Amino acid sequence: MTGVCGCCGALRPRYKRLVDNIFPEDPEDGLVKANMEKLTFYALSAPEKLDRIGAYLSERLSRDVARHRYGYVCIAMEALDQLLMACHCQSINLFVESFLKMVRKLLESDKPNLQILGTNSFVKFANIEEDTPSYHRSYDFFVSRFSEMCHSGYEDPDIRTKIRMAGIRGLQGVVRKTVNDELQANIWDPQHMDKIVPSLLFNLQTADSRSPSPLQVSSEKEKESPVELTERCFRELLGRAAYTHIKNAVTPVLMHLDNHSLWEGKTFAVRCFKIIMYSIQSQHSHLVMQQLLGHLDANSRSSAPVRAGIVEVLLEAAAIAASGSVGPTVLEVFNTLLRHLRLSVDNELSGAYELTEEGSKVIQEHEERQLQEAVIRTIGSFANTLPTYQRSEVMLFIMGKIPIPGVHPILPNGSGPEGNRMIQVMLLKSLRQVTSGFQTTNMLTALPSAFLEPLLCVSLLETPELRLLVLQILVSLIDRHHNTHHFSCISIISDTSVLKLKLDKCSRQDNLFMKKHAQHLYRHIYLCCEEASSAHTHFHTLYTLLALLSIELANEEVLIDLIRLALALQDLAVSGEECLPVFNRCAIHALCAAYLNLISQLTTVPSFCQHVHEVIEVRQKEAAHLLPEDVFIDDPRLPASLEHTQECVLFVQSKIVEALGGSGYNAEKLATPYVPLNIDEERLLKKRECAFRGGLHIAKDWECYEELMKRRRALEGGLAVKDEERYEDRLSKRKSVGETISLQVEVESRNSPEKEERTPAEEITFQTLKSAIVDSEGMEEAERARRRQVVEKFQKAPFEEIAAHCGARATMLQSKLNQIFEITIRPPPSPSGSLPASSTSSYAQAPPPRSVPVYEMKFPDLCVY
Repeated sequence: MTGVCGCCGALRPRYKRLVDNIFPEDPEDGLVKANMEKLTFYALSAPEKLDRIGAYLSERLSRDVARHRYGYVCIAMEALDQLLMACHCQSINLFVESFLKMVRKLLESDKPNLQILGTNSFVKFANIEEDTPSYHRSYDFFVSRFSEMCHSGYEDPDIRTKIRMAGIRGLQGVVRKTVNDELQANIWDPQHMDKIVPSLLFNLQTADSRSPSPLQVSSEKEKESPVELTERCFRELLGRAAYTHIKNAVTPVLMHLDNHSLWEGKTFAVRCFKIIMYSIQSQHSHLVMQQLLGHLDANSRSSAPVRAGIVEVLLEAAAIAASGSVGPTVLEVFNTLLRHLRLSVDNELSGAYELTEEGSKVIQEHEERQLQEAVIRTIGSFANTLPTYQRSEVMLFIMGKIPIPGVHPILPNGSGPEGNRMIQVMLLKSLRQVTSGFQTTNMLTALPSAFLEPLLCVSLLETPELRLLVLQILVSLIDRHHNTHHFSCISIISDTSVLKLKLDKCSRQDNLFMKKHAQHLYRHIYLCCEEASSAHTHFHTLYTLLALLSIELANEEVLIDLIRLALALQDLAVSGEECLPVFNRCAIHALCAAYLNLISQLTTVPSFCQHVHEVIEVRQKEAAHLLPEDVFIDDPRLPASLEHTQECVLFVQSKIVEALGGSGYNAEKLATPYVPLNIDEERLLKKRECAFRGGLHIAKDWECYEELMKRRRALEGGLAVKDEERYEDRLSKRKSVGETISLQVEVESRNSPEKEERTPAEEITFQTLKSAIVDSEGMEEAERARRRQVVEKFQKAPFEEIAAHCGARATMLQSKLNQIFEITIRPPPSPSGSLPASSTSSYAQAPPPRSVPVYEMKFPDLCVY
């Protein structure tokens, strides 16, 4: 019966006759549109026949492909496309199976035209939204085949480009068809992503490597280029990625860049991750950062250019992601970057790094330096995305990593002092990047003691680069109104109003900050000027720091202290006791002149401004080498020595005191010369003075004693002997000042409180302080020798000898304490605030009973130094 139906056309099923009628006798005539409309109407009227129509069309297409009748193949595919667009009934699933079978047949062909035809039909199908779900459909073949087409190596360049573009469009269609269909195979699985993503990157990379000719450029304006198509497809893929899909989408990118050695060029890798960061949802950006950091850890033993390329990608990606780049693990991000910074320093010092398969490889020093600079810039880029409170935590975290003798332990590696120095420089550069642009309203919380004191300790080290970095960090932290650029060079500013400085009233928090830390800042500024290795950049940064202190954090007390500091620096340059070179002494004079000129105009005291202006005019005529315009140049003309400096070219303290005192400033304090005390000595003097005058508990002195002992142990354990000698020599000149202050306190404390008339304390005048500071050279040498002997004794003597020495001094200290507290202890007052009459009358004969005072307690020998 089947054979009879095949011979007699009138007996064939209607759907077959309708399908046959759409094919013309000559395939060049194309699809018969009238008969196609009849077939479409029949499919819509009898949807149960749609699957048979599809099967018959598939059968005819397979036969035409086998017979190389490609014209009829194109007609069949056109008919299938129109039926797909017109029919959306429940039976379309069976028709789709026949359609995909035909598309697969075309894609398996070795003819490029058929491959492109099948791809175009699949893309049209992918854009159709189906009403009914499909349970047994699979797209694994299409993912593999389209990925293979993306890597086509056809000989003809034009045909090769068409095949690759068809493959890209096919992958785009697969993604659109499956990404939102939960019943389909998950397109985000690694088995699919490992094919799709490398195929897209391959075309993106190949298109970038070719430079199109002018004719190609003009033709590409009319149609979409492969680069644009690939980038659009890649962006669409990433834009559809959910939180759980980011890792599977980014991992193939990292592997592709590794396999093709694309990290070293940086350009393509940066472009890829820019596309990624701009395409994914912003709340998922930190996942990309975590994968990049993990990939950096995985390549810790790769070459420096590879690691530098990954870090550069991190830098660019962090700038795009902004606040979402770091994620919840803030410190872990910075810890990873700092670990690789230290690893790069170790590699630079060792001269080679170990590889897993090739043994060891000699590195180039400049490659490691480029990597270190990239890591430092990346740390700053990440920090710029953080809020203020998190940036403060990062600053403390980085400060805790810096090896500082006596404060933070040195690095446990075999690189020696050079390795520690390089780590200090790199971490301070990282800290400078973090503090760049730092904005805060409360300096106390932004700069706690745990951060500021170790930072200032670094400025005591001998390396000039470290001191310069510390000064630059302080400038970044203090400059809250962006006034730094006004002081780009040291010069005598005739009118500060042209600078248009942004001034603001000093807040209560700023006053508390300066009250707590001002003396530390002044002391380190002074000691930095004392260093003979300070260069032009050091003095320029010091001038900027002094100017910002005067603008940002200055009140009346701070201004007076800064003027005293400037005059003390002038005395340092004049005296020549520190054996400074001529350039440094001239630079200090120029620094003082520029700063006093600035602060005189900020205080707006006419007499003060007049005195500063007169001295500057005299210098311009007689001593131009003491002005910044003649000192801070490439080839300054300096005299051989400054031994015969005239007083007319110096700023006179008495005239400044008279000028400011007449305007309401504290002339008494201004007349007192500035002397930089050691931090521990300064604290001890303050606490002793409070204890003597206020009758505080002895525990306060005991805290001071413990602080000094901790500092001494830290110095003995962390600093070298030469550093200790240098540290003691700096303070030997100021020891007499501390003794003078202690003497004054002792004289005041010996006066009995019961006496109505107090004997006035010895008056401390300027001449007394000057005579106390300027001591004979013989006594200074003896003092240094005595201190050196004490240090050597406590470092080399046996424990029994030290214990015996301390035991002998214990009784002496106990007796002195008894004498002091006999003077200061008062009888306890009554609850009413006055002594009873009976007790006042018989006070001398029978004092009221009371508990044993603290000063009568006997301290163990081991607790007394």
